[in-house]
Amino acid sequence: MYQHLRYVTDAQVCTLMLQRPDLHNAFNAELIAELTDAFKRVRDDDKVRVVVLTAAGASFSAGGDLNWMQSMASASREDNRLDSLRLAAMFRTLDNLPKPVIAKVNGSAFGGGVGLICCCDMAFALDTARFGLTEVRLGLIPATIAPFVQARIGMAGMRRYALSGERFDGQAALHIGLINGTASSAEALDELVAGRIQELLQTAPGAVAECKQLIRKLATAEWSVDATDKHTAAWIARVRASEEGQHGLRAFLRKRPARWQKS
Repeated sequence: MYQHLRYVTDAQVCTLMLQRPDLHNAFNAELIAELTDAFKRVRDDDKVRVVVLTAAGASFSAGGDLNWMQSMASASREDNRLDSLRLAAMFRTLDNLPKPVIAKVNGSAFGGGVGLICCCDMAFALDTARFGLTEVRLGLIPATIAPFVQARIGMAGMRRYALSGERFDGQAALHIGLINGTASSAEALDELVAGRIQELLQTAPGAVAECKQLIRKLATAEWSVDATDKHTAAWIARVRASEEGQHGLRAFLRKRPARWQKS
């Protein structure tokens, strides 16, 4: 179905693999369109409960493809704006997925590749991977990915790495919260991600979707203290009274596995 992307589902897990290894899985217009479509497809597939985003070859993603960037350099300002909106829509679709997404970072990530990681819920990388927000070294800025990267690594991280364009290693990425863990080999990375998948498959799908909404809302809402308490109280009351919430509570009290824990 896709030219630059592999889409595989197996046992409630969908793996999306970038397939441009000779070009370090860099973005072009076609890959951006395919990723956007794939994120919508996995969003609407009720059989999928966990998404893994990874890449073929030695790199996770080098960001923008040079040929694509060259075409944009010669395009009009309006064409650049529309192209950037398509890129932003791709990141936003990933960020808004109601299902947990794990970035399995098989190699280095720069620019937009870092943006992809920041739109995932958790990320694990090979300890040899390198990272960077290198746009300023090209006379550009990481504008489209900035909302997602700053939400992940904070203003302090953005001020250091987006301003300097420096490359940094996995330990620095761990320190600023870009990734959640490292592995010493591809096999160890597979095992690490598989363990997180099994944990996620023990969770209630509806509750996970609600939790992702809650996290996003608390990060962006401008509520007073009283309003925050009222909103969160109403939220848990609604979820607790839902069919899934009632089933989960009954299963817990009766010391039985919930239906989502049997598969």
